[in-house]
Amino acid sequence: MPVLLMGNEAIARGALEAGIRVAASYPGTPASEIMTTLMHFGPEAGVYTEWSVNEKVAVEIAAGAAYAGARALASMKQMGLNVAADAVMSLAYIGVKGGLVLVVADDPGPHSSQTEQDTRLFARFAKLPVLDPSCPREAYEMTKYAFTLSETLQLPVIVRTTTRVSHACQEVEVSAVPPRPPVPGFVKDPRWVIMPSLAARQHVWLNKQQERARTELAASPFNAAQLEGPVGVIAGGPSFFYVTEALKRLGLKLSLLKIGTPYPLPEEPVKSFLNQMERVLIVEEQEPVIEDQVISLAWRQRLAVEISGKHDGYLPREGEFNVDRVAAALARFLKLEQEEAIPAYPPPPPLPARPPLFCAGCPHRGAFYALKQAARGQEVIFTGDIGCYTLGAAPPLNAMDTCLCMGASLGLAQGLARVQPGTRLVAFIGDSTFFHAGLPPLINAVHLKVPLVVVVLDNETTAMTGHQSHPGLAGAGDQVAVEIASVARGCGVETIITADPLDLETAMAAARQALAARGPAVLIFRHPCPQVTRAATRYRVNEEACTCCQTCINELGCPALVPADGLVTINTTCTGCSLCASICPAAAIEEVV
Repeated sequence: MPVLLMGNEAIARGALEAGIRVAASYPGTPASEIMTTLMHFGPEAGVYTEWSVNEKVAVEIAAGAAYAGARALASMKQMGLNVAADAVMSLAYIGVKGGLVLVVADDPGPHSSQTEQDTRLFARFAKLPVLDPSCPREAYEMTKYAFTLSETLQLPVIVRTTTRVSHACQEVEVSAVPPRPPVPGFVKDPRWVIMPSLAARQHVWLNKQQERARTELAASPFNAAQLEGPVGVIAGGPSFFYVTEALKRLGLKLSLLKIGTPYPLPEEPVKSFLNQMERVLIVEEQEPVIEDQVISLAWRQRLAVEISGKHDGYLPREGEFNVDRVAAALARFLKLEQEEAIPAYPPPPPLPARPPLFCAGCPHRGAFYALKQAARGQEVIFTGDIGCYTLGAAPPLNAMDTCLCMGASLGLAQGLARVQPGTRLVAFIGDSTFFHAGLPPLINAVHLKVPLVVVVLDNETTAMTGHQSHPGLAGAGDQVAVEIASVARGCGVETIITADPLDLETAMAAARQALAARGPAVLIFRHPCPQVTRAATRYRVNEEACTCCQTCINELGCPALVPADGLVTINTTCTGCSLCASICPAAAIEEVV
């Protein structure tokens, strides 16, 4: 039955058809829709799903199910794999019983990430097989195949997708979702306990599994060649379709080898292809994972073929590819006159400027404004974290001085406190991120009595990635909400203050109280995200009272506030947060009844 599916939905569908029992994830774009889809369709099929507190926990939950012989999946973005790395590296030595698939969505560009890291390199580092789909249809097929491969090799298998594959849509021929097979159950065995002596023996086994994986992948249907002469292209992932489209645009035919299993490289089909080539261009986004292995294979086999790609500058190691970039690289490789080779298309119209701003009514705007006002006249450094609130670094708020990775606001602040003891340190962290990575550095601050203000921006959702749940919320079934204040108190924090950031007078008083605390203090600014709970009120500008001082625009940067004809107007995106009314010196902003 053909169904139009987004790439992430196709992965979820493939996992359901493969018979998974357990799926766990932490939300992160571009991977979030995998778990969203599994949560929607999984319960009917008997699949347990959860948003875990972080990616490491998600992998460990999936691994536990696989130890018992169940098929399981853990999904995350490429940054999440860093968090899960400790568990994943050891899992490679221990192995699994049931099929375990780790879906990792890379973000070339990057569009919504701190890095452009390439998961294929991590797979090589961990000595785990990786599959690299080029489209949603292939993502669906590869996911099903990955579970079989995992059980054959007794290893976790990584399905590495990218933003374009994750979020593209394609018609996919799906099958019926079968009943869940029975779970064999956990069998006690010393193999599950990774003592150093076992690790030494298992490393030998793991290295042997590399060659077994290479043999399995050589017969994979995801590697295919089309011969059109002695000049060819080897491509992997979505780059394969960039190549085919670029060749159509150039009006050319070249030999093509599509690599869907980049590590370990399936040597037989590659060797067969290279034996018939004089020159080859390797096209792959990010790092030269395929290219390095092809060069090594050609050298070992003494093949007289010229190999080009990233190492000789035909293609970059940074940024996302597209048809234009690949067509230009092909024109250079083929020594074509580029102006004649690539048809000229009219340039697209310029996009309107979109400064980075919080949504209208975002409670984070009030939190940052209150802290900035309360800290006036003091030497304060604001350390930030990952989430919607990273936008607090942008004008006009300018209320975030650092941003590194999830949970790092607390650690960076403690480091700064050691070398700038006279400076007040304020660390911002979101509610979901607090549970994900904020607890260890908070405990560290309490233990060492660091005079730190931790501001938890609790908007009652994981907003940046699509409004997923987290441990601070009571979800479906028997999920229990874990109260942030209680957790902070349990960690030993004595000063804990809770306030509504949109009640500006109260918020500023709470901020002043937190800044005056001597030891570590936790200030919880709690108000629901307006995209989840929209207010029933709106505000308007009384034109007779407005002096057009634009204080509201200049200090808040709310997209609902617009200068017009010498005055300020409030557009329909207003959610009635009332912050602008609170700071208007002319009292010209009033509630619409």
